[in-house]
Amino acid sequence: ERKMTQALLFLGILAIAARQSGSQRVVVNLDSANWTHEKDAPDGSGGVVLHTDRSTGGMDLLVRFPAGHVIAPHFHDSNERVIVVEGQLTLRQDTGDALIDAGGYAFLPAREIQRLSCTSKTRCTFYLSWDGKPDSHPAK
Repeated sequence: ERKMTQALLFLGILAIAARQSGSQRVVVNLDSANWTHEKDAPDGSGGVVLHTDRSTGGMDLLVRFPAGHVIAPHFHDSNERVIVVEGQLTLRQDTGDALIDAGGYAFLPAREIQRLSCTSKTRCTFYLSWDGKPDSHPAK
């Protein structure tokens, strides 16, 4: 429970930092990215703010979590897109689990509860994009 809360806090801190950046060309490679690691975030976790849109509040991030990490159930007020870069994410839904492998994509509608976990034996790195403010709300 504590780790899940820390992960949400970590994403919130990244969102605040992102709102301070401008809208300019961005090129980022995984091996040379400037990963941010919060002291209370789970070991092996990190994030890179890629872009923010000052007019909509939307943003793009790269995030990574260690193998086995569970992200606390939550929802956003805006639509979210996920592309898995490495590892495997599991999206738990009422209709069953959906696996998102490296190269896989998921569209998560606004206000829909998300239950995600890194179910691979290696860390999970994924791209996140929101079309509006990525404010996160805890859910059960």
